[in-house]
Amino acid sequence: MRTVAILATGPQVLVQDLGRPGFAHLGVPPSGALDGPALRLANRLVGNEESLAGLEILLGGLRLRAESSCVVAVTGPSTSITVDGRQRDTHAPIHLSTGDELTLAQPVDGLRNYLTVNGGIAVEAELGSRSTDVLSGIGPDAVQAGDVLPVGEPQGPPTGADQLAAAATPAELTLPVLLGPREDWFDDPAAQLRDGSWRVSPESNRIGLRLTGPALRRAEEYAGRELPSEPVITGAVQVPANGRPVVFLADHPTTGGYPVLGVVPAADLAALAQVRPGTVVLLRPV
Repeated sequence: MRTVAILATGPQVLVQDLGRPGFAHLGVPPSGALDGPALRLANRLVGNEESLAGLEILLGGLRLRAESSCVVAVTGPSTSITVDGRQRDTHAPIHLSTGDELTLAQPVDGLRNYLTVNGGIAVEAELGSRSTDVLSGIGPDAVQAGDVLPVGEPQGPPTGADQLAAAATPAELTLPVLLGPREDWFDDPAAQLRDGSWRVSPESNRIGLRLTGPALRRAEEYAGRELPSEPVITGAVQVPANGRPVVFLADHPTTGGYPVLGVVPAADLAALAQVRPGTVVLLRPV
């Protein structure tokens, strides 16, 4: 069996694929890579189907050794990659011979890089996915130093046809918000969003992007009221009792008891995987 050995990790390394959607009725979050486009690209670069599992690496620090010949690729924000001390490029296929050691530094900006291996990380799947869900605990444990990860058989030749430069993470992020279903719980919600400016909280994680800044005011008739739990989706902008919005990400709970002011469209969620604490976030109603 082909394997890679994990020699060191940074703050967090998780196995992620495109998730396990369709189980919300069982209370299971969709999970999956927060920056889906980055994982898809990394898989294409090594000749994989886009859905195969790779590694989601938070703030660098990964060091691994190839236990057999393989091809890897790293995508996401700009970062330094070395193989046995020699500098290599992101967003391009990298051949590793048996025994080669790859080291991934902290990214210049952004938060999460993605590393794929031709054949994919072949840990055991749960509910059709190899993704780690940090909320429910479904899927493999977080990757630790000393782990040896199985790798599947190569699917196709790595062509490198998708080579792209790493995109810079903006210092200010504007997010469209589709109002509803509980916008009536707030006093002129569109105006409050247009006039407000928030920053990413360091308490953010794969469950939700927490924002600090102005508290959103409830409409007078809903002040102090409670809402029975109801289904929520990825991208939902939930407003807890303190009025500071939380944007639900891939490992979010499937129900919630605070009003959802609006929803960030799916196409805009990948950017949230890369915004660091302190980044300015503007929520703009559409």
